[in-house]
Amino acid sequence: MCRHQPPCPPAAAQDREAAHPVAQHPEQGWTLLCNGVLLFEDTGELLPDGQVIAPHRAA
Repeated sequence: MCRHQPPCPPAAAQDREAAHPVAQHPEQGWTLLCNGVLLFEDTGELLPDGQVIAPHRAA
């Protein structure tokens, strides 16, 4: 899905949140990244394979 050079980190990588946004809906609280990750404003994530990553805000 990513056409950037260098390519964005894949959805399985630890730094997956560094991927470029392709769609943003701040009024709904989410951003779609070019690696297929849905990033929510509470820092939760939904990966392309359906895996849910719980919010992980710094304390």
